[in-house]
Amino acid sequence: MPQYAVLIYTDDSAHALDASDEQLAEPNGHGDELAASGTMRAAFAFTPRALARSVRVGGVSDGPFVDAPQVVAGVYVIEAPDEDAALAIAATNPAIRGDSGVEVRLIHSGT
Repeated sequence: MPQYAVLIYTDDSAHALDASDEQLAEPNGHGDELAASGTMRAAFAFTPRALARSVRVGGVSDGPFVDAPQVVAGVYVIEAPDEDAALAIAATNPAIRGDSGVEVRLIHSGT
């Protein structure tokens, strides 16, 4: 079955190193639901942008690669029979409320 990456874009990650269980209840609950449904293959929550480091030909700098109002806060991989099903699954992500959103990309290759 095809796999799709769902990239979560938001103002910053909710997964600060000192985040409480209460702060993470909604995003973690969403991940738990996808895992229980059998569609989730992997999930990774990133730490906030302040902890990011970018590597370029000129060296390493603090912060995300692009200075943008939103950053990729996490990514998960799902299995879905087709793109429409993947989009429907991604539409359940709590990040789509407000100005945040998700991007769905078919995975070409990987291990």
